[in-house]
Amino acid sequence: MRDWAKARRERTHHLIELGGLVQKAGLVDLTDDDRATLLGAFLDIAGQLRGGNEITPDNLKTRWRRAGLHAFDRDREHDRAADGNNHD
Repeated sequence: MRDWAKARRERTHHLIELGGLVQKAGLVDLTDDDRATLLGAFLDIAGQLRGGNEITPDNLKTRWRRAGLHAFDRDREHDRAADGNNHD
């Protein structure tokens, strides 16, 4: 496979994963799939991370990362419980 094709495939996979995170967070439903609202929210987050407010970007990232890790853990626990209940 050519380098450019491999890079394009990797980028596409990365973007699909990011879209999955937006879905997993419930943002698609909460915004009625309004792309402008989602973009505005992301721009607001980016502004917060750039600074200029009382909360430091590092504190925000730490808080968001902790919340994301907890959500992933809950999903894994849910998946394990569902697998344990599937006795065919």
